[in-house]
Amino acid sequence: CPCCFQTLCTRAGLAPVRTAATVAEGEENKDVKATPKKVYYLFCSLCRWSSRDAGIPDQSVATGGWPEQENPHVIRINALIDYHKILASIEKQQCERKKFHPKRSFMPATMYSFTSALVRKRIGRPIKPPMQSQSSAQPVPSVASEEVEELPGDIFTESVDITKITTLEQRLQHPEVQAEKINELRPQHRQFLVKRSQRCRVCEHNVSKSDLCPQSTKFKILLAAFYHIPEVKIVTCEPLRPGKSSELLLKFCNPTQHQTQITILHLNTSLSTSLIEEKDAKQEDTQGSESPNLLPSAVRQAPVTEDPKPIKIIPNADLLLPHSSFILPPRDDAAEYDDTSDNHNFQDDPKLVVWRKGNKAVIRLYVTPHDANKNNENPITVGFVMQHGYVNTIAALEHKSPQKVDVKVKLYLNVGQLIREV
Repeated sequence: CPCCFQTLCTRAGLAPVRTAATVAEGEENKDVKATPKKVYYLFCSLCRWSSRDAGIPDQSVATGGWPEQENPHVIRINALIDYHKILASIEKQQCERKKFHPKRSFMPATMYSFTSALVRKRIGRPIKPPMQSQSSAQPVPSVASEEVEELPGDIFTESVDITKITTLEQRLQHPEVQAEKINELRPQHRQFLVKRSQRCRVCEHNVSKSDLCPQSTKFKILLAAFYHIPEVKIVTCEPLRPGKSSELLLKFCNPTQHQTQITILHLNTSLSTSLIEEKDAKQEDTQGSESPNLLPSAVRQAPVTEDPKPIKIIPNADLLLPHSSFILPPRDDAAEYDDTSDNHNFQDDPKLVVWRKGNKAVIRLYVTPHDANKNNENPITVGFVMQHGYVNTIAALEHKSPQKVDVKVKLYLNVGQLIREV
């Protein structure tokens, strides 16, 4: 939009269209109804500007074809662009010549029987041939003029309507025209962001694929941790004082379709995963001998494993860990709008679980900042290891029993600043 700079939308309307026979007969065919035609125009939903206000004709196709505003100085601009391209090519040639310096000969001239006249002639010769002048490609210089256009005669008598005059910001958005009235503004093109290709820094796995079409930009990330690892949020934290315990409430959310059990462990716990699959559940289906090449490409991907990355964060507070674990039910989109479906009879520890609804739960922990942080302005950081159950659904697609794994993840939380005692 040329007025509020928001993205314009396309709207459809009906316009009556008369046939050539109807126009030729004139008044005799007044009773004949005109055939409506579907037309499209641009409209701004914020400031109510439309292309009809600017006099832009409607289009019969919604995909585009809007007339572009011609720049009155396009000839002068193209001449300057061509001239600067020539200057850039000349500078590039000069830089390439400077890279190759001819080596001077330090051998005495007596070895080659040079006469004194020949030496003097070679000394007076220029080292490089003169550059060809580009005077013919120079644009016509602008001519200064002392004459100023006179103001219209009614500029001091005619009343001014501020709502019809463009603002300074609107004029700077159209530097080639700088329209004075709003009805002279035209919509401008807007640049869209393009999604680039990104790979993992460790295993070079393609995490995000590039997409050059901005209208169909979609995130093609497969097996992202956002859909498998429980989400942790800080609800509240009491004021922090050195050496004193403060209550910390954390909210856990299960994004998967399987029930999981979460255990809070010490930060020094090993992050090695452990299988919790029972021995009796290792009975494979008769279709397990099917060739893996017949499976979809998303299933046939090789498992990507990597070592844990070192974390250079040192917690400056102690965290009182609970002795029991808690369970998060699977995600149910319908349960968010139904309060009567939360009938999970979990034997929760009342000292640990404070609130529970659906696949979310709030737990209570206690943080004790170190005494060495009295004169330090750094934020208080605590850390722990979250152990949760993960069900490998790809194994089920390969006609195998689902594999359950206990995954351990290190979490570091910034709980705030210390309160200075007066």
